[in-house]
Amino acid sequence: MAYQIENPTRYADKMFSDVFLPDETLLIKREAREFAETVLRPIAHEVNTTPESRGAFRHDLVEKMAAAGLYAVPFAADVGGRDLQFPTLATLVVMEELGYYTPGAASALFDGQAILCGQTLNGAAPHLRERYLPKLIKGEIVCCFATSEPEASTDLSVKTMSTIAAPVDGGFLVNGRKRWITNSVAGDVICLLCNSGGQHVMLLVDMHDKGIRVSDPDLKMGNHAQLTADVFFEDVFVPEENIIGSFGKGLNAALAALTLGRAGIAALGVGMAQRAFDYSCSYISERKAFGKRIAEFQYWQFRFADHATAIENARNLYQKAAYAFDKTGKPSAMMPMAKVTGSELAVNVSRDAIQACGGYGFAREMVADGIEWPLESIYRDAKIGEIYEGANEVQRWAIAREIFGRDIAG
Repeated sequence: MAYQIENPTRYADKMFSDVFLPDETLLIKREAREFAETVLRPIAHEVNTTPESRGAFRHDLVEKMAAAGLYAVPFAADVGGRDLQFPTLATLVVMEELGYYTPGAASALFDGQAILCGQTLNGAAPHLRERYLPKLIKGEIVCCFATSEPEASTDLSVKTMSTIAAPVDGGFLVNGRKRWITNSVAGDVICLLCNSGGQHVMLLVDMHDKGIRVSDPDLKMGNHAQLTADVFFEDVFVPEENIIGSFGKGLNAALAALTLGRAGIAALGVGMAQRAFDYSCSYISERKAFGKRIAEFQYWQFRFADHATAIENARNLYQKAAYAFDKTGKPSAMMPMAKVTGSELAVNVSRDAIQACGGYGFAREMVADGIEWPLESIYRDAKIGEIYEGANEVQRWAIAREIFGRDIAG
């Protein structure tokens, strides 16, 4: 018998209550769900399993996300945004819905575009914000966010940073190398964190400058749709007017975007965990072993009861963190808490989902039957959530600082 779950039960719809979400957020959620079902679901297996290459960048998905109004969700009306009362909450709900089917594409094409680059540009001077954000919202440009280097990633202190923006007449001359830069193989502009005379500066740089070279994309364990590559800068001139924020405050601009990005990773983790949960629970409710459906064994009942509780808690936490940010304008300890919780949840649930489904969970495709299975790609994609946009160890450190203060936690 060939086992295939065509329409797994959406257990979140059955068990999770949206009673606390604002009406505007529920509307955005419905729009994002419809997009995910109609656009992402049919191509999810292809997107999630196609190895990295320059030609694998999905310009079509950028255009479709823009046409669906998804890039407009985080922003105000003056730049073409949806002008929501709770934009962060809506943005993270979109991340969960997109990540349910294509976490790599959601991370690269929504988190990378709308959150990391979008929020950085949203805090830029009016001449940059008003020029570039409408283009981003319309899907006319691909943006990159560049902080990491071969020797600087979790630690972004200026002493570790070797990409140098040397002051020259009218601006800066940039030399250096950035690593793990999402969308760089197709980028039009890049938000670039540099060392300038021992101070951080964030610059908006044209990726088409002749002094910029981008390597072929990295070949990774998972998140194949998130194309990352090294970017090399050789005597690239950047005008002074392209400073984002203010000179010496470049790290502040980067961290402001990363803080929201980390909450986005939390929502993404919930989406992945929910997909793995839905698929495996639907499967073990049908599949029999020793004359019983697998779900009749108490071990799996208890395991998935625990996972259902963890998913509920993780979703509530990222939504509460986003709501609090929208109400106060200030990040809280709930942001790193949400990132740790959501990213670890995705790993734990997908691991057990594979175990419960046995060989079928481990398979990518059952070639003889022409059946595609999603769990192995979810497991591979989940791991990076514990690492990128601030490793979970650093997130725990940030939480500890809130508990004990910096004089004790450092």
